[in-house]
Amino acid sequence: MTDVLRRGRASLAFSFFAQGVAFALLVTRIPAVQDRYGVSDALLPAFLAAVPVLAGVGSVTTERLVRRIPPSRVLRWSQPVVLLALLGVGLGERMAELGISLAVFGLAVGALDASMNMLGVSLQRAYRRSIMLSFHAAYSLGGIVGASLAWVGAHWHLTLWVSYLPVVAVLLPVALVGSRWYVDGDAHGGSGAAPVDAGRGGEEGLVFRMLLPLCLVMTFAYIGDSTVSNWSAKYLQDVLGSSEQLATVPYNVYMVTTLLGRAIGDFGVRRFGAVVVVRLGATVAALGFGVVALAPGAWAGMGGFTLVGLGLCVLVPQTFAAAGRLFPGASDAAVARLNVFNYVGFLVGSPLVGALGDAWSYRGAMAVPMVLVLVTSVYARSFAPSPDRYGGGHERPRTADVGRGSNGL
Repeated sequence: MTDVLRRGRASLAFSFFAQGVAFALLVTRIPAVQDRYGVSDALLPAFLAAVPVLAGVGSVTTERLVRRIPPSRVLRWSQPVVLLALLGVGLGERMAELGISLAVFGLAVGALDASMNMLGVSLQRAYRRSIMLSFHAAYSLGGIVGASLAWVGAHWHLTLWVSYLPVVAVLLPVALVGSRWYVDGDAHGGSGAAPVDAGRGGEEGLVFRMLLPLCLVMTFAYIGDSTVSNWSAKYLQDVLGSSEQLATVPYNVYMVTTLLGRAIGDFGVRRFGAVVVVRLGATVAALGFGVVALAPGAWAGMGGFTLVGLGLCVLVPQTFAAAGRLFPGASDAAVARLNVFNYVGFLVGSPLVGALGDAWSYRGAMAVPMVLVLVTSVYARSFAPSPDRYGGGHERPRTADVGRGSNGL
């Protein structure tokens, strides 16, 4: 079983990595996409907003699918669709073709994100220790690689399909081969694909109230993330007076610190527990936004965005893990529902900061994600482990961050 789990963990980590590469290649080449298809500045937000909206639909659909088929099968086929849709964005010529490619990309991404995290929660239960952050670290690494490849394409003025085709040609067959070793929860204790309220005897409203704190944390975390990804460059250049070249640095630094934080985050969870790690992450991220809002110059602003990356990076993985603990007999459905709020935060964050920045000031706008991220500390108790412990002897009982017993995930 150990070899099975190890292969399952490695193959799933590669899926997270491949998704990070694909998503970064899309979002960092938006100007090139706009130029290729002649999308106006007025129409571009509609195209961009359609992707997370359809991703939410894909996540909800996945909740229903996994009641009949294992999440591994959803992941096995949604990942190639995402990669082929990315290639379609690069190959198309008419705006209708762009719309179709982005629609397919959005729907498949929702299914991909949901099924990946379902399998991650299942494996974490099987491992009986925190490993969820390592999967998201692989995603961050993929984002760095994808952004770097996008820079190469832009620097050498490569057409989109020339930039995308080699990446898809490498990632797609490796992902398909690796999918042979995905491990579903029912292979080692069962993840439970029943509805979220199964076995609890409560109504849907009660179930939603139980999941609501985690939904808010997910939304607030992605509001913070979208603020950095969409506004860090503009903020440094327009507010803090940096050069155009220097303004591109904060997001890269943010991605690197996110990778580092997630790479070591599991050790922190095992040692101190999820509640402490979540509270510390929320505090550090809020401090980072405060530094950004008050920064006297560009270098101080970059320091603030660095703190934001170190703090935010732990929130999303631990939120998925907490959903698995809260609904041990139906974690797949809980993860799918929670994943929708990933896209809610993405949709709300950037327009909210932009509207406040235009109407008031961008310094003041940075206080909004600061407060929202800090509020997540209020919900930190939702990340506490259940009374049952792993009892494996290699971790302190009080710090076990997942699991309600062997019949959960």
